[in-house]
Amino acid sequence: MAHRTVELLAVGAGPANLALAVALEELAPDLADQALVVEREENVVWQRGMLLPDALSQVSFLKDLVTMRNPRSEFSFLSFLHARGRLDAFVNLGSFVPYRSEISEYLQWVADSLERTRVEYGRTVTSVTPVHGVDGEIDGWTVELADGETIGCRYLVIGAGRDAHVPAVFEGLPAERVIHSTQYTQRIGEVPTDRPLRVAVVGGAQSAAELFGAALRDLPGCHPTMIMRSIGLNGYESSKFTNELFYSSFVDEFYGADPEARRQLLAEMHRSNYGGLAPGTLDSLYRQFYQDRRTGSGRLGMVTMTDITGAATDGDDIVLTLTDRRTSTTRELRCDLLLLGTGFVREMPRMVRALGGALGLEQIAVTRNYRLETGRRGAAACYLQGVNEATHGIADSLLSVLAARSAEITEDILAHRAGHPAGDREPALAAA
Repeated sequence: MAHRTVELLAVGAGPANLALAVALEELAPDLADQALVVEREENVVWQRGMLLPDALSQVSFLKDLVTMRNPRSEFSFLSFLHARGRLDAFVNLGSFVPYRSEISEYLQWVADSLERTRVEYGRTVTSVTPVHGVDGEIDGWTVELADGETIGCRYLVIGAGRDAHVPAVFEGLPAERVIHSTQYTQRIGEVPTDRPLRVAVVGGAQSAAELFGAALRDLPGCHPTMIMRSIGLNGYESSKFTNELFYSSFVDEFYGADPEARRQLLAEMHRSNYGGLAPGTLDSLYRQFYQDRRTGSGRLGMVTMTDITGAATDGDDIVLTLTDRRTSTTRELRCDLLLLGTGFVREMPRMVRALGGALGLEQIAVTRNYRLETGRRGAAACYLQGVNEATHGIADSLLSVLAARSAEITEDILAHRAGHPAGDREPALAAA
């Protein structure tokens, strides 16, 4: 089995680790020369499952991978537009928010433009094992890939994103009849379109609304029905005062707050990210329903204040049991396909939980600088990106804080490295 060693290994070539790669190149070039990013896919695609043709980003282009840290960086979104010959056209567009596909192109351009940090594609990580030195100290990490190769590293950065949330009620349904938003664009082409399909779209926020619109476009003649627990669809909470809570400078305030204050902040910020729709999406969807009602076609459906309390198959039908939250009455809804705009699980990703188990940790926690708290000393360290909302605020999984966070992690690694000379851990890594 092949084995090699790098100083820093980043798992996942999404925005978080690409921002880190840029920070390494600009702030720690020597470390960048010894860094590797591994990505399970064959390219970089942002929000791969929902890369819909007309979908817009909800974040300003200035909150790219680097501008909020270094406005003069050659890795900025504006530099990308200039390199592609689209800067004039984008400025003339008069919008702060690019298309989602354009952000995706930008991320691939950044990955291709890196000069020191390597990015390898088609590399799926299957396990991470700590390497222990004397007195149980952590001297490194051994990362196993799907092809059997292992990579030893001193610094591990996990930025592979959260796991998709598929409610337990749907677990017994045929996999080919259930599509989560993270898989939509990859799988919708496999769905037969030889007859009008009855489509149930589960969820009441942006991803569910986008799935609803995509089904109308991609499944000719389909009859989609949105099912949600809320009283109806709402717009994002997006006042300029609320948006200040997405500043990278707010992370310090959130991290230092009492647990109850953190919970209040996250609850009140829910509609600013998870529980609402972009104004354009909301308006377009309402107009579609208006036209459907005006013409009397009855093609579009919306069921509010309802829980899905059962799901089974009956011949070729999926049968959902709907329980009205107002009256507790139940009824059945038959459909052919389920589209899930149900977001992501709130607990740590499986990879992180498995690593925590290997370390014997009762809970996963990170420092202010995103370093995993292992409860022991060592010449190695692990950092978690995009999964620390409970301690670092609602912006943790978004583009807003990437530039600043990548600098904080880089600086923390450099400080840790200075206090733990590389020679201290060579024997342990050699034995990995």
